[in-house]
Amino acid sequence: MSFRTQELNKNPVEGFSAGLIDDNDLYRWEVLIIGPPDTCYEGGVFKAHLTFPKDYPLRPPKMTFITDIWHPNVDKNGDVCISILHEPGEDKYGYEKPEERWLPIHTVETIMISVISMLADPNGDSPANVDAAKEWREDRHGEFKRKVARCVRKSQETAFE
Repeated sequence: MSFRTQELNKNPVEGFSAGLIDDNDLYRWEVLIIGPPDTCYEGGVFKAHLTFPKDYPLRPPKMTFITDIWHPNVDKNGDVCISILHEPGEDKYGYEKPEERWLPIHTVETIMISVISMLADPNGDSPANVDAAKEWREDRHGEFKRKVARCVRKSQETAFE
């Protein structure tokens, strides 16, 4: 199993930091994601957990935001729904190509880059949070932006607790 925490520390990727929740458990990580510049998430510091299956890298980890976040691709429990975190192989609904789904070559870095990209550019066509997706499509600069701003403020207050 190659989690590569040392490599992450030597070659950090801008916009997030990651590390083990408990030094004795390689399967559970905590990540802090900085809201991308020039997005409504800018200034936010969002905490999430990555939980790796025992057969990683053959199967994807699960990512859950601990900090409240209002986003079309994050369900109301905080679970992130993006293609590269979906089980490998064919999509039974025909929405995703196999190469868009989990592949064993993905790393914590590629997952985090995808999540940061998701924050900057939500996929409203495949929402995990239907209400957020509807607001993002219909009232992006109104109610959606207000709810995200509340999450950003709360994330700043609780980031380092």
